[in-house]
Amino acid sequence: MEGLKLQSGHPWPLGAHWDGNGINFAVFSAHAHKMELCLFDETGEHEVARHTLPAHTSDVWHGYLPDARPGQVYGLRAYGPWRPDRGHRFNASKLLLDPYAREVVGSFEWRDEHFGGDRKLPLHPDTRDNATLALKARVVDEAYDWENDRAPRTPLASTVIYEVHVRGFSRLNSHIPPALRGTYAGLAHDASIQHLKLLGVTAVSLLPVHLCLDEERLHKLGLKNYWGYNTLGFFCANPGLASVGQGHTARDEFRTMVKALHSAGMEVLLDVVYNHTAESDENGPTLSFRGLDNASYYRLPPDSREQYENHTGCGNTLDIRQPRVLQLVLDSLRYWVSDMHVDGFRFDLAPVLGRGDHGFSRDGAFFTALAQDPVLSRVKMIAEPWDIGPGGYQVGEFPRGWLEWNDHFRDAMRRFWIHPEQPASTRGDFALRLCGSSDLYQPRQRAPAESVNYVVSHDGFTLHDLVSYNNRHNLANGEHNRDGHGHNLSYNCGVEGPTKKPVVNALRGRLQRALIATTLLAQGTPMLCAGDELSHTQRGNNNPYCQDNETTWINWAHADADLITFTARVIALRREAMPFANHWYSGLTDPLGLHDLAWLQPDGSPLQGLAWQDPSSHVMGCLIGRPGGAKAPLLLLVNPEYSDHPFMLPAGVWQAVLDTSHPRGLATWHGQGEVPFALQAHSLVVLAAAGASIKGL
Repeated sequence: MEGLKLQSGHPWPLGAHWDGNGINFAVFSAHAHKMELCLFDETGEHEVARHTLPAHTSDVWHGYLPDARPGQVYGLRAYGPWRPDRGHRFNASKLLLDPYAREVVGSFEWRDEHFGGDRKLPLHPDTRDNATLALKARVVDEAYDWENDRAPRTPLASTVIYEVHVRGFSRLNSHIPPALRGTYAGLAHDASIQHLKLLGVTAVSLLPVHLCLDEERLHKLGLKNYWGYNTLGFFCANPGLASVGQGHTARDEFRTMVKALHSAGMEVLLDVVYNHTAESDENGPTLSFRGLDNASYYRLPPDSREQYENHTGCGNTLDIRQPRVLQLVLDSLRYWVSDMHVDGFRFDLAPVLGRGDHGFSRDGAFFTALAQDPVLSRVKMIAEPWDIGPGGYQVGEFPRGWLEWNDHFRDAMRRFWIHPEQPASTRGDFALRLCGSSDLYQPRQRAPAESVNYVVSHDGFTLHDLVSYNNRHNLANGEHNRDGHGHNLSYNCGVEGPTKKPVVNALRGRLQRALIATTLLAQGTPMLCAGDELSHTQRGNNNPYCQDNETTWINWAHADADLITFTARVIALRREAMPFANHWYSGLTDPLGLHDLAWLQPDGSPLQGLAWQDPSSHVMGCLIGRPGGAKAPLLLLVNPEYSDHPFMLPAGVWQAVLDTSHPRGLATWHGQGEVPFALQAHSLVVLAAAGASIKGL
């Protein structure tokens, strides 16, 4: 190909695409003076040809290589000014990865040659060529036999989310072949799918699977970025999560996993990181975006353009205000839906995506573009509704139709069950969060299901550790146990330590079951963190983002079988009884005289007035009516206190269908109302009125 002259080709689509006769290359750069295409052998070790992209249209450099085929390995060199003071960091001695790469060749090593600026004099360019060491892109053939794959399209009101790390989920599962453990294929294995189906979850939310890098600091400590929130390739499935085998790629193994999960009736959601890249701050490497057009891809301070706005805490912030950067994000999302068949996304530090010139706006270009997009408007969108920039806390402020992680729910339920004695832990706060956080979502006519209810996520203690440790144990992270602040911290439930071992197991079990049941039965969309249903422990590490080892890998050999059975039972109860509908309750009566929702004191009287904030009592009941009396009412009782408490039941005949004081949630009580029910300490009970038909419980 040395003597072959490139044709002009097309400025679309961006990236490298094979049309059956050749490959079209197109790359955006608004400030480059020239763009070179460097071709390599299949190993990526030897450059075999170099061509200047011959055409330049609307800030896109492009060219067409006749007779080239999938498998071609390539990189880019961008020529332009080295003026960090003006935001420009062009350095043609650095080979750059195409932002639209579908597959990446090579293994990244932290070497000084990857830095565009001299490491001792950062404002001066480093002129050493890094081509031999640099990551390169490989052109792919996108064809894949999806057979009869169909998206489950689970209604939001029926959705139960299971947050899971691809590697950690199956790495220690002895029922999966060793070569497949910790991979896409491991998650697609029958043993994995059987567990997910046993639980009854409807969607797996995968921690980041985009190509990512380990930060240099972690590399020096011998650690890895296990969680993966450090993206370099927004179109590339992380090859580190694929099994080792011939004749397949990470991309196709991912697709096979999606197909298997869809066949089992489960949706696949991706945790995506479009707020920053792995190139870090002004002292970071030049790998792709920075070298192609630093001033376009990143938000730079107007009065100090050699630096970066850091609304992410990761060194840089992608500039979604720029049309081509917005296009990159939208193209990536469409690719994962159209070509990889995923069913939705959870956006890390999502306020970044709505930041304009004057802060966050739910009417920003990103949200507007998604709302009208014929592909993306149909899938689930979930926001982590905070970043660390000015005005970064935006819970409740995303557009209608978006789901949001609700930390108000998380904090209220932790306080209520673990520390009912705290002044902030009241029945009023519990009820508000149990019923969809109406203060956050109802005023803007958003549905209760847009609240993603959780008490534990990947980011913090596991459920077992939340009720077992007073303090974090993060020394292995290499930050002298100073990391893991803010919302990662537990509420110090006070069961850690040798003096309390006799009560640990019983209390821990009750608290775990109460928190799981509250999450799954509350109004909103519930989310469980993988491993919490079997009492997985990280031995007190509440920030194990860099622990790719048995700290984070689920220990199936020590799984709590009773807790698994309990969790499946509660999900089945949610699915069959749907205690709360996806609409706001009024407290009014229907034509048959039934309240749609009524709150009760332990003596059976209405809970109202100052009693909602009474710090001396936390026991309460919630009588949930059914529209028009079509279904028998349900009664939910909660007692977070340290002793049992009698509760006067309403008139009628009642059958207990769930009791969290039992290790598997079994409930056998049946009897007439208007008598005291023995509501045990640290427990939640659901009773159904006569006429209710709840199968399989």
